[in-house]
Amino acid sequence: MKSSSPGAVAATCVVLMIVVASVTSYSEAAISSCSDVIKNLSPCESYLVSSGSGNPPDKCCSGVKALAAMAGTSADKKTACNCIKFTSKSLNINSQRAQALPGKCGVSLPISVSPNADCSKIG
Repeated sequence: MKSSSPGAVAATCVVLMIVVASVTSYSEAAISSCSDVIKNLSPCESYLVSSGSGNPPDKCCSGVKALAAMAGTSADKKTACNCIKFTSKSLNINSQRAQALPGKCGVSLPISVSPNADCSKIG
């Protein structure tokens, strides 16, 4: 699995959308670009495009948690949301897995995961 593949980019963005929606108040670093999102979530690609059962890989959950730590401000969350929205439109992601990923990684999700998300409402 290469992190530069189109599948990795889109899967990464979908996962970040989940993380962005659930992040609370702590922050270790800011999200400056979509590549920040992708590098942390690329280990989730195979899980998100699969139709099988099971849990996400540990590296995937580590990336989800790292992005949660990075998305501490409203601007960071919106950047991540827009990245996910843009890249997720080109992948065939298993929506059930995308929606279940936060819970499986110990992160709560107050909004639905969708390539049509309104990122202006994330704050």
